[in-house]
This record gives sequence, structure tokens and C-alpha cells, in this order.
Amino acid sequence: MLRSIRTTGRRGRRVVLTAAVAMSVLLPALARPTADAAPSAPPTRPELASTEQIMSTVRDLVGFAPRSTGSVGGLRAAEYVADRFRRAGLTDVHYETATAYDWNATGASLEVGGRVIDSFPITHSFIAGADIPSTRTLGPDGATAPVVDIGAGGVGNADVKGKWVLFDLKFRLPLAALIPLMTFFWDPQLTLLDPATLLSANPYITNQASVVKAAQAKGALGVIGVLSDYFDSNRYRNEFYRRSPMTVPGVWVTKKEGALLRQRLQTTPVATMRMTVERKAVTARTVVGFLEGRTKDTVMVQSHHDSQGPGAVEDGTGTAEVIALADYYGAKARQPGYRPREKTLMFTTFDTHFTGYQQHTAFAKKYVVEKRTPYRIVANTTIEHVGKRAVIGKDGSLQTLERTEPRGIFENLNLPLKLALARALVRNDLRSTAVLNGTLPAFLGGIPTDASFALITGIPVVSLIAGPLYMYDDADTLDKVDQAQLRPVATFFADVLDAIERTPSAAIGLGPLLSPDPARALG
Repeated sequence: MLRSIRTTGRRGRRVVLTAAVAMSVLLPALARPTADAAPSAPPTRPELASTEQIMSTVRDLVGFAPRSTGSVGGLRAAEYVADRFRRAGLTDVHYETATAYDWNATGASLEVGGRVIDSFPITHSFIAGADIPSTRTLGPDGATAPVVDIGAGGVGNADVKGKWVLFDLKFRLPLAALIPLMTFFWDPQLTLLDPATLLSANPYITNQASVVKAAQAKGALGVIGVLSDYFDSNRYRNEFYRRSPMTVPGVWVTKKEGALLRQRLQTTPVATMRMTVERKAVTARTVVGFLEGRTKDTVMVQSHHDSQGPGAVEDGTGTAEVIALADYYGAKARQPGYRPREKTLMFTTFDTHFTGYQQHTAFAKKYVVEKRTPYRIVANTTIEHVGKRAVIGKDGSLQTLERTEPRGIFENLNLPLKLALARALVRNDLRSTAVLNGTLPAFLGGIPTDASFALITGIPVVSLIAGPLYMYDDADTLDKVDQAQLRPVATFFADVLDAIERTPSAAIGLGPLLSPDPARALG
């Protein structure tokens, strides 16, 4: 989730902007392949897991689903990752823990004119506050009130006190919006330049928080969200927007159901909603293991193992990639005559991706801000979402294409490492992938990836992310995994990790002037 943007007139920020613009011009000139260039043969790395082995790990993780924070499935996933880390030969395998909150809604329904509307409760709605356990209910008879339809606009001056607010959920981050940050891309089939692809938006950044915040401020009873930019499903499980907790109840309806709802409201402009929500404190478990180097300068290899549904692509694939890399480097460490790497490798899969990033914040404070461990994190690599491209068909259904979902790699590395990253992208044929300059976002609030907490505390990152339409849905099933890209992604990150290993720790990023202050970043 992209964090709120902060602006300042400080001279350092002008330096960042100048550097970002310079890199966006310089790097493509140095590293972009010609139109007829073909990728060279990828490194064999025979010890690295095969496609089927990586896919087998994804299947195991999906078998624990849903892997929500504090659930039985979440605990089983954490235990599974910890066991795989130990089998890979990692040391000091343990959990980093934090308090998070499990959310569960029961008895949710929506009626208009005595007719039940097919709906689904908005995740993390109807809570008492950001860090407050609670049980809340609309009662057996529910709550009945008029409906105010604001469409795709804002609440504005509408009188919504004591009423339901009906709004269209809009996805606000099309791929084209990231063009100013692009410094390089590998796209032999030119899928990234297709106008339909450039204008398609992912489910990360929406108008939900702003609409709900305004509705709550004006005393609305609750909200009804029409999934106007979504396929024909109401199982959209949004993340928890911790900066604007949703204290009112709400439900989602599909675009089709939204049209029927609006027809019925013309004659009966009143709706009845029922919902009971229990929110309780739970323990979040992030799994950590180390392959010790000759120094405590440490490079993170990261993903997240939690999910709200099947979570095959998000983030069964990312977790499987981290495990594959742990197996690979662990096997190398057991070879005769092995000489330890200079830098320690830290392998980790996080929890709390969907509940407010409590563990991410606690981890950054412990390891970076307060330095309560001997490990000095000098770089972060994060892997999220190796999935197939999906689009909305003319009938509103989700259609999966046999090509990879367009993705970005946010980075804020030094120039030689930027070039090494671009070459590795081509060498391993990571199709439909753009490199995005992360230097400026590091000062403006973060990036929409799990590496954001490393980035905003001054750690150089290489963070791969994609935003397929199905990522928050029950539709995130095994058939959505882009199996052809599983091993290339692993070998690409092995290339990147080896390039970072060859780089002096102090030179991995762009230097102190272009690094945020860790203590201020987490506020």
C-alpha cells in the first residue's frame, strides 16, 4: 500500500529529484537492449530448484489457506517456512512477533425492498479503532436507512448523516502513472506499450479510504461499495488501511449487482444491512533465518507468507522463491571447500501484510532504527507475485492470459548495480518488467511493496512487484501462477544477490545524501 506523500522544500529533496531525473535518462542509454537483441543463455545454476520444485512449494502453501494473520493456516504456513529454512541449513531460525488483529464478519447481508442483494462484507470494516479489539453488531434486525448515491465522486456536501453511502470503488494507479519512474524495461513482445495495458489499473491504490474517511466524518451509518473496476466477483478483500480505520459497516457488490441495486433504489431508496464483526488481538509471526557470512553486514531476501484467500500468486509464489533461494545458497554452503560469503544472508517471510503491517514496522524499528541486533542490514531484495496476466472480459468475467502480468522492480542502487540489474533482467528473460527508480519515492512516503519499510529507513532495495486483478480475491488460485517465470525470477535474484555480494556495503546505495533518515521515517 502506497503511504501518504510528504513534501518539503529542503535542498536534499531537490538533490534527490535531480538525481532521479538524471538516472531516468542515463540508464536507458547505457543498458537498454536494441530491438533485435536476444537474451543470452541464462546461467545454469544446477543446484537451484526446478520449476516443478518451486511450484510444489506453492502448492504446499495454498494447502494451508487461508493463511491470515493469527489463523490456524497462518501458523501452519509460518511453521512450514521455518522447517524449510532449517532443512536448507539456515541458522538461528526463529519468529519475529508483533501484535496484530484478526477480523471476522458473520451474518452480513444487504436488502432493498425486501430483496436480498448479493454482497460481501468489506474487510476490516466496522471496527472500534486501529489498535482496539472489539465485537460490534447491527443486531438481528440490522440497520435500515436511506441510501445516498455519490457514484464515482466524493462525499462533498451531500447530507449523509445516519444514511448509507453508495459509491463506486475506483482503482487509481494505472501502469502509465509509473512511466516517470521507469529507467529501463525488458519487454521483447512490447506488451507494456499496449494502450490497454498502460491504462489498466491494479487493486493497490483505490478511493476506498478517502470516501470512507469523508463519510465517517459526516456521520454516515455505513457504506455500500460497487466494484466498478473489478471483474464479476464481490470477494475483493482489501488490506487494512491503518491510517484511516473503518469504524462503520460496509459491503461490496459487483458492478452488475450495483446496477440492479441502483434500479431498485429508484423506487425504494432505503436499504437494510446486517453484520456482526469480531476483532481480536493475535500474534503475528514473521519467519527469519540466516546464512552467516564473514561479517554482520546483512542482505535481506524477503516475501510474505500470509494470505486472505488461496494466495497462490500473492504470495505463495514470493514465499516459494525465498525458500528456493535459501535452499540454493544453503546447498552451496555445504559444498567441500566452501568459503563463507562476506555478507550474511537473511531469509525472511513476513506476516501482517493484510492487517496493517505491524510486523513490518516492528522489524524495521528493531533491526534498523534501534539496532537491537548485531546485524547491519545493507540491502533488501523482495519478491512478490509471479502471476499470469488477467483482464476483464466483455461479459465481466475474469480472463487469464498465457503471459506474465506486467511488473516493476523498484530499486535505489548505485549505477554499476543498476546496470548489473538491467543485464540480469535481460539474461534471465524476465518478460514485461520495468525497472522503477525508487530514490524519490523513498522520501515521499514509500512504494506499494513489502520492501517499503526498508526503503523509507534508508536501505537499498530491489523489489519485484506485480498487481494482477485477482490478487485480493478467491480467484488467486494455482492456475494463475506463471510457472514459466518461476525459475527465471529465482535465477535473476541470485544474480542480483551475487552482484550485491561483490559490492562494498557502503557503496550499494546512492550514498547518505540520497538516503532517508531511519528514525524519522517510521515516525
